Amino acid sequence: MTKRVAELSANPHRLIAIEGPIGVGKTSLARRLAQSMNGKLILEQADQNPFLERFYRNPRAAAFQAQLSFLFQRARQIEELRQADLFDAVRIADYLLEKDRLFARVTLDDAEYSLYEQVYSRVVVDAPKPDLVVYLQAPVDVLFDRIAKRGIRHEQFIERGYLERLSEAYARFFHDYDAAPLLIVNVASIDPVGSDADYRQLFAHLAKIRRGRHFFNPAGGGLLPGV
Repeated sequence: MTKRVAELSANPHRLIAIEGPIGVGKTSLARRLAQSMNGKLILEQADQNPFLERFYRNPRAAAFQAQLSFLFQRARQIEELRQADLFDAVRIADYLLEKDRLFARVTLDDAEYSLYEQVYSRVVVDAPKPDLVVYLQAPVDVLFDRIAKRGIRHEQFIERGYLERLSEAYARFFHDYDAAPLLIVNVASIDPVGSDADYRQLFAHLAKIRRGRHFFNPAGGGLLPGV
């Protein structure tokens, strides 16, 4: 049995969502998992949001436009996913739909959020539930370092306070999350994208999960106990 076939046969999941704050490595891990599983990638395509750089430069001036742009983009992807045969291929997404509301609550004022919720309730219908959610976490200092190193121009305007609020919002959200099996991964001291050994260890752990909440922190220490 080839390595690729062995990986495919070990995977019980058809729809996997990778989540976590900006800079934590969601898209890179999603790409590697999709390659291992011969799966289809579903990416949030932040570079196609025409308001995103404007938002990072001046959050209050462009938060609502940026949020609605992401919402409509994700709603289109959900519709395509609903029409697809979920048993045809494994699908790996670098976001969970509920993250849209998480970001909206962090970035919008109360009036804007109320209007956003009205739009959300009309455009998001029967979203497929993932078979597994992988929540990647790391300290804000680590996130800032990774954002700087990857050098995406508009991300260099991200303020530390915004990243702190976002990380806290993620921690609160996943503290009570039970809509799908959940794997919480501390990526502060491991590299499942660049290290083959780390990736194989994470992949083997991921393939065993069928239900409930699980933790992956092989280096010890870190953020996991506070979740």
